[in-house]
Amino acid sequence: MPTTETPSREADARARHQAYRLIGGAGEAAKAAGLVNAVWYKCAVPRATMKALMQRSDSRAIRDTLIWYAAIVASGILAWIAWHAHSLWAIPAFFLYGTIYCSPADSRWHECGHGTAFKTRWMNDALYQVASFQVFRRATVWRWSHARHHTDTLIVGRDPEIAAPRPTEWGGLLLSVVGLKQVASELPKMVSSAFGRIGEQEETFVPESERPKVVREARISLLIYVAVIVACIGFRSILPLLYIGLPSLYGAWLYVYFGMTQHAGLPENVLDHRKNCRTVMMNPVFRFAYWNMNYHIEHHMFPMVPFHALPRLHETVKTDMPAPYPSTLAAYAEIIPALIRQTRDPSHSVARPIPEAS
Repeated sequence: MPTTETPSREADARARHQAYRLIGGAGEAAKAAGLVNAVWYKCAVPRATMKALMQRSDSRAIRDTLIWYAAIVASGILAWIAWHAHSLWAIPAFFLYGTIYCSPADSRWHECGHGTAFKTRWMNDALYQVASFQVFRRATVWRWSHARHHTDTLIVGRDPEIAAPRPTEWGGLLLSVVGLKQVASELPKMVSSAFGRIGEQEETFVPESERPKVVREARISLLIYVAVIVACIGFRSILPLLYIGLPSLYGAWLYVYFGMTQHAGLPENVLDHRKNCRTVMMNPVFRFAYWNMNYHIEHHMFPMVPFHALPRLHETVKTDMPAPYPSTLAAYAEIIPALIRQTRDPSHSVARPIPEAS
């Protein structure tokens, strides 16, 4: 079992920790400590092996994408039939549709953002834009946000994608399960971007040359949502929003369930992905939906290895890794107690045993 680290606490540690994160001092402290744009630990992989692992292919991504969108269409038809039959089965049918529509889009957004899903660049870019819309994200902003996340993973004050900040914000986590935190955060930023404005934090990682794209994408997304709302008014039905827009809310639960296994409860401000990431064994259905992002240590350590090669990469480096979690439930058996403890003690984190250097 993993051990835990609990440094000594003063009575006001929680309040000081929260203030430290909010006032921006954390980012400056990280720079002073040499944690920004630092050199991270990497497992040794023979050059020939890594070259083979990094080979990209269109075929696997095309196949998976066709299966995914076929499942969206099939579940959408099922929901349509149940809706027009005035059946209560419309509720689980739309829940299924929203889950398939939204949650796998998160992993597709992620992999295509790295440019590794397809060998053909325009295919990566096309699916990236569509998947970004499906999870209610501004594509270009989140592309650069994720680049920062990889450069400074869980470095406080630098990483904009810390899903479980300390102390634990239980209200925010619960709202995330139904997509409300995500959409409530993104919608005003999307509107602001449509009027040509970009946030102060985003200015630190989105290059100036990319900002016209941010404006254009925000306007296109908002136009689509306005068209859907107009359709709802015209048809006097919420049905159009149940297919486009609301699935970003009610279908978000599964990608949140997957995503929390990545880093929640693990140490911040360390330069070893074996310490701040988890690799979790998942069943074939989950792995398809998540596009092998359950091999998360491997992905962070070698982000240019395509999703389909991550199982092979895992086999290559596993002797230099902490033991993977046997299931998502096993991961949550560690995550939930850690988050509870971090509610009152933000300095607490789970320490994973890693192999000693040979």
